[in-house]
Parts: sequence; structure tokens; C-alpha cells
Amino acid sequence: MEVFYLGIRHHGPGSARSVQAFLSEQQPDMVLVEGPPEAETLLELATVSEMQPPVALLTYVQDNPQQAVFHPFADFSPEWQAILYSQQHGVAFRFIDLPMVNKLALEPKDESSGYETQTEGVAANPIAYLAQLAGFSDAEIWWESTFERYSNDAENFRAIQEAVTALREAFPHTSKTDELREAYMRMCIRKAKKEGYEKIAVVCGAWHVPALTEMPAQKLDQQLLKGLVKVKVNSTWIPWTYSRLTFESGYGAGINSPGWYNHLWHTPSNITESWLSKVAREFRKAGLDISVSHVIEGVRLSNMLASMRNLPQAGLAELNEAIVAIFCFGDEQLLDIVQRELIVSHRIGQVPTDAPAVPLQHDLQKLQKKLRLPATDEDKVYTLDLRKPNDLERSKLLHRLQLLDIQWGREEYVSTKGTFKEQWRVQWQPEMMVHLIEMGVWGNTVAHAASAYLSDHMSRAGSLSDLSESLRKAVPADLPDAIRQLMKQISEVAALSGDVPELMKSVGPLAQLSRYGNVRQSDLSLLAEIVESMISRICIGLPNASSSLDDDAAEDLYHHIGTVHESIQLLQFKEQEKDWQKTLNYLVDGSQVNPLIAGKACRLLHDTQYYHEDELSRKFSLALSPAQEARFSAAWLEGFLKGSGTILLLDEVLWQVVDTWLNELEGDIFIEVLPLLRRNFSSFTTSERRKLGEKAKQQDSEHSIQNGQHTDEIDPERAEQAMLTVAQLLGLNIKEY
Repeated sequence: MEVFYLGIRHHGPGSARSVQAFLSEQQPDMVLVEGPPEAETLLELATVSEMQPPVALLTYVQDNPQQAVFHPFADFSPEWQAILYSQQHGVAFRFIDLPMVNKLALEPKDESSGYETQTEGVAANPIAYLAQLAGFSDAEIWWESTFERYSNDAENFRAIQEAVTALREAFPHTSKTDELREAYMRMCIRKAKKEGYEKIAVVCGAWHVPALTEMPAQKLDQQLLKGLVKVKVNSTWIPWTYSRLTFESGYGAGINSPGWYNHLWHTPSNITESWLSKVAREFRKAGLDISVSHVIEGVRLSNMLASMRNLPQAGLAELNEAIVAIFCFGDEQLLDIVQRELIVSHRIGQVPTDAPAVPLQHDLQKLQKKLRLPATDEDKVYTLDLRKPNDLERSKLLHRLQLLDIQWGREEYVSTKGTFKEQWRVQWQPEMMVHLIEMGVWGNTVAHAASAYLSDHMSRAGSLSDLSESLRKAVPADLPDAIRQLMKQISEVAALSGDVPELMKSVGPLAQLSRYGNVRQSDLSLLAEIVESMISRICIGLPNASSSLDDDAAEDLYHHIGTVHESIQLLQFKEQEKDWQKTLNYLVDGSQVNPLIAGKACRLLHDTQYYHEDELSRKFSLALSPAQEARFSAAWLEGFLKGSGTILLLDEVLWQVVDTWLNELEGDIFIEVLPLLRRNFSSFTTSERRKLGEKAKQQDSEHSIQNGQHTDEIDPERAEQAMLTVAQLLGLNIKEY
């Protein structure tokens, strides 16, 4: 009976090739691999043609899918090659890591362990520590130059075992979780021996090998594993991405260069030439002029660098240096293209359709295929024309997923005159599958789940604005049942609400929906009536709500008034517009109304031509008269002008009223109101501020001429001083002239 211990680096092509060669040569009758035992029933899917790595085993707690662990595999993962070997040759196979029913029940960290931080770092990534001892700052470069490219025999495993054994002797402590994991692995090895297997191959992370080869008494392991708590778990296969291979996973390991490792795995010869050819293609896609001669010179330089460093072949470091020098002409920023597109890559895997999944997953996969909206790792932008049926359905799907808090797509601003276009930035992340599983309790389809989830949220919504926001999200998602329920609930809450600011806050999104919701053929006929009723209630209650406000409350109400005004203009409610104008006129004249609100009301009435020029001038004169406090006048002026100073440029009468008021302010009072004025004028555009300054300067110049203060005569003494300064700046001797 023989037991072979194959200590590997997770996701290492050299390790994978060594495992593949070793298994083919030794032909064991049992393969034991570090991995979750609950997933063994899923291994028969590994050889199905639809299974395309990178993929991951997802194991999650039934009652809490967010508590989950991923065990990812690429083509070049040693564990994956061990799985394929066992499945293709009919060899017995078992996963021997601590069962996830126990592992997920453990605390994430054992705070009372007291182990050294350095020891934990070595255990988590022994390869990095070995690289550091060898004088390498980059662990991947050391591993690649030592193991990945140049030898594939059993000597690799013996060398790694010796190195890690020395590490564990130097750092004998390990985490409580690792102690349990290694105890369980030893129990699995003992079981395989007892069952009579003659050749047992154990494939596990290099760190664990010394703990498995020197077995303690079985009783000690049994005692250590006794009484472990459990949780109920489920397992399934999910697609993974190369970018996610750079993160720590269920193995606690990640790699920086999955795309490069994929190249090493699938390209047994001419590695340098084929890699630089790929780089050339990517640069040409980016619009760079790269020729065959660049590739030839790049190969020569990378091979020369490898020779200078006593390496048998150029690695990624040498290739990158050659690319920067030959392809990028020294511009290292262009190397980002290679890093993104090739070294990491956007590759995403694929799993068989009959892999265990909740119905919601199957529905999403069917919709993605039907709508030609693939779940890829690449960051893509889609501009959707909602007049096209397929684009409209795409929009509905993305909005429904957002309601389920699955942020596959992020809506972006799109410049268009109509409402029939949307722009989405779409990028799939494997972790979204966990949230999708969690949302499966709300329904078997995306539409039903989104509607049920939204209905549950509505039942707990405490304010009219929350309900309005929910309706804003429900309309583009095209959820008729939820929309009808929301409109009914909004109508009931609005009819009983006496909170005028809350009514005003809700009007904006509802007005937008009422005006533009028909782009999606949604039945929103009731919504216009609801908004109309809300505006009537606002007109009645706003005068009282505007009285005796402090500055913060006035600032909030200022914005709400603007929103209601825009909504009325948008919906073109004639009767409500008349009532609204009367309400604004009351705010202008109300003695208890905050001046910021009064100024805003006056500006809105002016914009709608409710006031004639004489009446507007009278309002200005009253607000800026010496009888008013300076702070009152400054706040009123801010309310009127805030955000736009064009009216002062065009209306000479208002300009003179403001100019007179400013000139009549006494010094102390001017200093007091100056911060308010500066805040007001800072809201103007740069061009408005410049033109206002030029107008003030011109008026000051005209005033000086009228008062005899302007002259064209030159002061000889001041001119001579200026000439001396200019001469010094130019390096001239003024006496020569």
C-alpha cells in the first residue's frame, strides 16, 4: 500500500501538469483531493461538454445563502486535473477537506487563538514567504521561474514538501480551523487505507503536506473533531471568472496572472512568440500601429533579458519589460491594456444547464440567452432604444434585477431629447449568483420575484416619498400588479397626509412617471389624478408650512417649491397652475414667510410672466428697501437669483435697484451680508459672473467720466517707473534708450 502526497499550488499550471503526469504514470486506484465533501455528487458534471472552466463549487447555508464559500477551478488548477483524471478513468475519488456543514458553522476567526500574525501570513501563503527567502519580491515570478515552466516530474513534489516542512518547523503554530481541516484529512486517508486501496494519491495545498505525512494517533484526531456543530448546506456549480481568480477563495489563495497561466497551460511550445503575437493583436484593436517587426524585436529582447538573468526561458517579467520598450516606446501606462485583456483576461466559465439551481437562476439564464444579453466578466455598455421590442425587454430585465438588489447593470446618463433611450454599463460578478439564490424565495421567475419583493417592501414603507420612489422603480421594471398596488397605496396615504413638505417631495417623481410612463405602455391613468389631488393639497397647506422657518428648513422647502413648479409646468395642469400662482403670490407678500422662500416665489412668478415689469420692480424695491434688515434683503435676493444671474444682465431696472441697494449699505452691514452675497453669486455660471463683473466695471467707468474723474493724460513719473520695471524684466539697459 502506497500513499503519494502531491503538495500543490492552487491554480498553478506547473502543479497541474505535474499532477496530470504523476497520475498518468502511477495510475492510483484512489484520488483524495482537498475540497468540500458535500460536492462529490456534482463531480460527474465535470466531464460534460457544457462545463467550461473557470467554474466554482458554491456551497452555502440553506437558511442564509449569503454565508457561502466558493472553491474555484481553472483548466490549470491541479485539483481540476485530478477530478478529470478520476472521472475519465473511473478511479475512486473523494474530497477530504473539513465538511462545509462544519466549516460554515465555525466562527470566521478564532479571536482567542493568540497565534502570531506572521505565522498566519505564512500559512495563508507559504509560497510568498518562500519567494521572499529566495530574494524575490514577487511570489508569482519566483514560483513561475522555479516550478511552472521547466519541470513536471515527481521531484517537484519532494522539493515543495521539504521546503514547506522547514517552514512549518520554523513557524509551528497554525490556526484552529487548519488544525480541524488537517485532522479530517488524516481521517479520510486512514479510511481509504482501511478500505484496501493500494495506491492512494493525495492532492492538497503544499502547506498541509507535512501535517498529513506525520500522522498522530487516530484518537487525537477523533477527539479534536468530536462535537463539531453543523448547519444545513447546499452545493452547486456556478460560472467563475479569471478576474475573480485573483481573489482569495475557499482555498484562501489567489493568483495575479490567470490569463498568463492559461496561456502557459494551453501553449506547450513557442510560448514567447505566441504571447507577443496576442499582445500585438490587442494593441492593434486599441488603434496602435504594431507590426511583425515589433513582435520579432520583442522576442529577441525578452530572450536576451532571460539569458542575462540566467533563466532558461523568458517569463512574464521579461516579456512585460520587452513590451514596454518595443511596443510601448517606454510608456508603461500602455501596459495596462496587456494587464487587463491578457494577463488577467475577461474570460468567464460555463456550467451545464442541469447543474443544481433554484428556479430563479434557470429563468434568468433563459432570459439572458433569449435577449442576447450574456453574463460576461467584461465591462460592456449597452444603449437601449425602448421603441425596439428586444431593447425594451432588456431594460425591463435590468430594472427588475435592480429591484432585487442584483446590480448586474448600472444605469448611466444618456444625452437625448426623448425618453426612449437608456444606457447601461453591464458586468457580471460571480458573487451575484449568491444573491440570486437568496432572492429565489420571492418567486421562480425574475418578474414574480421582483414584484413580490417590492410588495413586501411596500408593506413596510413608512412615508409617501418611499412609496413614490418604489413606484418610480416599478414602472420601468413593468410590474403591473405592484404598480396598481402602489398607486392605490399612494392615493390613500396622500389623501390622509398633512405633511406638506412630504407631499412636495413626492410630486416630482410621480409627475415624471405620469408624463413619460407611457413610453413603456404602462397603465398610469390613475397617477395623473393622484398628482393633481396632491398639488391641490400643497397649494392649500404651503402658506402655513412656509411661516416662521429657520434657515435649514427654508433651504429644504426652497428646493421642494422648485420641484412642484417644474411638475406643474410639465403636466400642464391649467387649473392647478392658477392655484399655484396665487399660492406663490401669497408667499411673496406674506409677512411671516422666510425671505429665501419669498424671493424664490417672486422669481417663479416672474418666469411665468405673472408679474409685469412695474410690479416686479415694486417687489424688488420693497424687499431691498432701507426699511428692511440687510440680512432679510440678502436672503430675499438669494432666493430670487439663486442659480441664474442672467436676469440682472438683461433687466436694467432690476440692475439699478440691486446696485442702489448695495451702494447704500453701510460698511459694517455690508461686511455682515457679504458671505450671503458671495454664496449667492457663486451659484452663477462662470460666464455669468464674468459678464456681471464687466457690466459693473463699465458702469463704474461711465460714472467716473460723468464726475470728471477720468483723464487720458499720462503721468511721466509713474510711466518712468513702469519703463524701468519692464526694462529689468527684458534685461535691457534703460540708459541706452
